[in-house]
Amino acid sequence: QIQRALRSLSIPLERLHIMKGHMMQDMCKGLSRQTHTQAKVQMLPTYICSTPNGTEKGNFLVVELLQNQVRTLLVTLYGDGNMSPHMMYKIFDMPEAIKQGEGEALFDFIAQCLSQFLAETISPDTRSSEERLPLGFVFPFSCRQTQLDKAELLSWSKGFSCSGVVGKDVVQLLQSAINKQEVGANGASGHWLSPWRGWKSSELTPGQLCHVDVVALMNDTVGTMMTCSTEGRPCEVAMVADKGSNCCFMAEAYLVETTEETSGRMCVNTEWGCFGDDGTLNDIFTPYDECVDEESSNPGEKRFEKMVGSLYLGEIVRHALIALTAEKALFTGTSVAVLKEKGVFTIQHILDIINNEDGITDVRRVLEVLGLQPSDRDCGRVQQICRAVVGRAATLYATGLAAILSYMCQTRDMETLIVNVGVEGELYTGYPRFEEILQSVSRLLAPECMANLLPSRDGSGRGAAMVTAVALRLAAQRREVDKVLAPLRLSRADLERVQALMREEMERGLGKETNASASVRMLPTYVSHTPDGTEQGDFLALDLGGTNFRVLVVRVTEEGISMASEIYIIPAAIMQGTGERLFDHIIDCIVDFQMKQHLTTQTLPLGFTFSFPCQQVGLDKALLLTWTKGFTASGCVGRDVVQLLREAAQRKQHLGMQVVALVNDTVGTMMACGYDDPKCEIGLIVGTGTNACYMEEMRNIGTVEGDEGRMCINMEWGAFGDNGCLDDIFTHFDKVVDETTINPGKQRFEKLISGMYLGEIVRQILMVMTEKELLFQGKPCPKLQTRNIFQTKFLSTIELSNGLALRQIRAILSELELEASFEDSVLMREVCQTVSLRAAQLCGAGLAAVVEKMRENRGLEQLSVTVGVDGTLYKLHPCFSQNVQKTLKDLAPNCNVTFLLSEDGSGKGAALVAAVANR
Repeated sequence: QIQRALRSLSIPLERLHIMKGHMMQDMCKGLSRQTHTQAKVQMLPTYICSTPNGTEKGNFLVVELLQNQVRTLLVTLYGDGNMSPHMMYKIFDMPEAIKQGEGEALFDFIAQCLSQFLAETISPDTRSSEERLPLGFVFPFSCRQTQLDKAELLSWSKGFSCSGVVGKDVVQLLQSAINKQEVGANGASGHWLSPWRGWKSSELTPGQLCHVDVVALMNDTVGTMMTCSTEGRPCEVAMVADKGSNCCFMAEAYLVETTEETSGRMCVNTEWGCFGDDGTLNDIFTPYDECVDEESSNPGEKRFEKMVGSLYLGEIVRHALIALTAEKALFTGTSVAVLKEKGVFTIQHILDIINNEDGITDVRRVLEVLGLQPSDRDCGRVQQICRAVVGRAATLYATGLAAILSYMCQTRDMETLIVNVGVEGELYTGYPRFEEILQSVSRLLAPECMANLLPSRDGSGRGAAMVTAVALRLAAQRREVDKVLAPLRLSRADLERVQALMREEMERGLGKETNASASVRMLPTYVSHTPDGTEQGDFLALDLGGTNFRVLVVRVTEEGISMASEIYIIPAAIMQGTGERLFDHIIDCIVDFQMKQHLTTQTLPLGFTFSFPCQQVGLDKALLLTWTKGFTASGCVGRDVVQLLREAAQRKQHLGMQVVALVNDTVGTMMACGYDDPKCEIGLIVGTGTNACYMEEMRNIGTVEGDEGRMCINMEWGAFGDNGCLDDIFTHFDKVVDETTINPGKQRFEKLISGMYLGEIVRQILMVMTEKELLFQGKPCPKLQTRNIFQTKFLSTIELSNGLALRQIRAILSELELEASFEDSVLMREVCQTVSLRAAQLCGAGLAAVVEKMRENRGLEQLSVTVGVDGTLYKLHPCFSQNVQKTLKDLAPNCNVTFLLSEDGSGKGAALVAAVANR
């Protein structure tokens, strides 16, 4: 019988693996918005998003509601890594009647305890009348928390049943009671509150509550985690092995679907005591567990807690002893009437019995004190049963811990997880083998995880002060961060103004008299049609924009488009030689390409993408305004570049091509997309630089003769704001970036939007935040002082929407030789998101001006149009495109705009301009 009892209390390793899997499934259910109401592991968000970093300092009040008492504490932190807080506390006995009375009476009693405590601990002389004391409230009951300082009580337990509290915000109830005390102490109400007849007001002396603010509510498990976090040693899991049982851990915030928080991490209170209430633990629930459950105040509920909580372990042992006595395996021939009494066998009795390794003398003494008359064999067998019950509890704790560790490891996408686990409770402190079992079993079940167990020091007191201190530190940091980022956050009114200013500048750029002074140049391109799908034939394209250039052949058939291309290099000597040498070299490369492609027998139309500043005076005529990008070829500036190419072809006697159009890459983008979608009448590039073009009515273009039809206008919108109209949008960071560029005061809109500058704006913000000690604990970062060290591509990596990207942020930061905490990574992401969102919103506001002008031009109530888009920022950044589209939809609700990604606007697009011209 004894062996059978011991076997029933022993759980095989395979079964523990199954149980771990069930718990992980229930955790996922608890976190999901769709299934959390069905989950037994409730996974309640605590709204605690950071652990202490050691810099917290100040005075913090704590009030803790205990089983029969109220404990008040005043904790002083010195910002020394939280190694030596100063603590004063007082415990007040609570009359039993209050626990079953009115809720108002309970909270008034707590407030009066606080008032007296403060009167005794803080001298009125040292207290400022304006001083506000932050308070952390330890409330060990199940609550639905919606903010750190807002929590509705779900249900009472532990003998409490105060009326009028379930469903109410307990933080507000306590704050109201405190405010009443302040009023009473200040003489406004003139009497000392005595809300309960069962105790006399003389038992407590009125004191002054000096502006106490309840800033955080938590349970003891969360406090345990917080008190184990010190400088350089964050604690991310906590377990309480006490009368009740619970565990909390820092989860990836985006997985906590029951909250709106998506950034960083949030502490989740598992409330795992209810695990198994759906029957998943039935096969390991012994007859002794069934008896304990039936006799409890909540049969069928909290079944996991009833197998592990020290409140229940004595009862499990008691029922096991009763059953074994009935089977005549124990206490034969002696009275065991004492075992019929519920609660007679306590956890302390068990610990006294199992912690004795020197024979049975102490076991006999414990049993005899209880009124039993054990034999030596009885003593040995009782000790075996006690060890089995406590060993099973430790094993179940280890299984729950393994589930949490594996979940953390998986959701952080880590191969191995090393984490600090704070532990508190009488089972942990009272049973020497508890830690050993916890470590060994959790390693068997989660070999990829290593848990360092840290003993908690007063989790519900000191830990609660830590929660409060961290909340205040984060609130102060949030105010400073918002102050730094506020100028970059654009309101709807700001965006409407940008849209209106862009429209004004567009009109000025189109006007014959005003064009010269407009910041948006609105250059005619002489492209008057987009593809209609009837184009066919072979077309050449030449793409010249840097030290490499491409020659392409684009074959347009009924089946679609096919392309072949080759890249040629322009040596530095030719880039910086004469114009003749440069264009001769280009013709040589075209000839080489046509020979390789067997295209020498026919004269092919050629579209020429020339990415240098030009004044276009015809579809095939453009005067070079200036060289850029390292070119200095002589005899070209002020000349028609199409004519220079034609002259070179004549010199080389090459008749295999006819230049029909000169195009910039934005127009090419529109044309490339226009072949696939006839409604594409706008081109947009957002990459290293930014620009837009669109089809304007000829009657509105004052700089070109003629009123019939349409013409594509190359806006050159990167220069929008060069006349000062965007000065109030320009922040301090933008000005610093602008001043360090090769063209200060020029291309100002581009400097707010394009990929060339966003990384540098972020770097300027990071330097200011480091200076203000908001990042990297204020430690100087020499590498961050280097211009352009923070590349725009980092923004794309950093802004990936899920929590796994935070590991990549750490990798980027270590590359920059920056030591970043998890919180630093979260803040870095916010900075990047703010800068890229502003860029996308400004781009969207510019587009809104374009589509609204097109709609009004055509006299339409609703415009349907497609935008062809190219550029790495638009294509590769995870949020940029959707932010552009959202802003555009918001600012131009009467326009139905589709976005189509371009493929090779400067090559395929240029050939299609030639194809349309040919048509």
